Amino acid sequence: MLLDGLLQAARLLLTGDGDTWSIIALTLRVSLTATALALLLGVPLGTALALGRFRGRRVLLTAANTGMGLPPVVVGLFVTVLLWRSGPLGAFGLLYTPTAMVVAQTLIAAPIVAALTAAALQQVDPNFLLQMRALGATRAWALRALLAEARLPLLAVALAGFGAVVSEVGAAQMVGGNIQDETRVLTTAAVLATSRGQFALAIAFGLVLLAIAFAINLLVTLAQQHEARSSAP
Repeated sequence: MLLDGLLQAARLLLTGDGDTWSIIALTLRVSLTATALALLLGVPLGTALALGRFRGRRVLLTAANTGMGLPPVVVGLFVTVLLWRSGPLGAFGLLYTPTAMVVAQTLIAAPIVAALTAAALQQVDPNFLLQMRALGATRAWALRALLAEARLPLLAVALAGFGAVVSEVGAAQMVGGNIQDETRVLTTAAVLATSRGQFALAIAFGLVLLAIAFAINLLVTLAQQHEARSSAP
C-alpha cells in the first residue's frame, strides 16, 4: 500500500493532474497567506511581550504560550460560530471559503509566532537596545536592529508558523467544508480519501504534503546557513 502511495504521488505530480495541482495551489495560497498574517500580528506582539514592561504582561505571555497548544478544532469551532449565518459576521458570507480558512489558520499560528518571537528576543543581549540608544539610534531604529540581530531565530519562528497551518486539518475542514475546487486542501483531501477507503490516494496526498514541507524547510535552512556564514567573524 505504501509503495502504491509512492507511485501514485509521483504520478499525480509528474502527469500534471489538474485537480491535484489545484489542491496544491490552494494549500500553498491559504497556508502562506495565513503565515504572513500571523507574522504581521505575532512578531509585534512577541516583541512587546519580550521588551515591554506593563501590567498584564505575564498574563499575555502565558496566554501566548498556552495558545501554542491550542487545538485547531477549537479554533475552527470559534470561527464557525463567528461566520455562521446567524453569527456576528455571518452577513459577510465567508463560511466555507478560502478566506475563512485563512482566518482560522491565522488564529492558530499567531500565538505560536508571538510566543516564539518573545522567546527569541529574550535571548538577545539585554544591553543591546541600551547600546543602540547610546549610539544615538531612535527607538524604532533600535528595534529594527534588534529584529535584524535575531533574524535567524525569527526565520525558525516563520517556519514553525507555516508548519502549524499547512499540516492542520480540523479547522480547515470545519470552516472550509472540503468543497471540491473551492476549499479542498491536501490535508482534507487525504482525510476524504481515507474515509472512502482510497488509502493509496490518501498516502499520495500525504507524501505530496511532506514534499512541500520539506521544500519549504530546505529553503529556510539554506537561508539560515547563508546568514550564519555571512555573520560569522
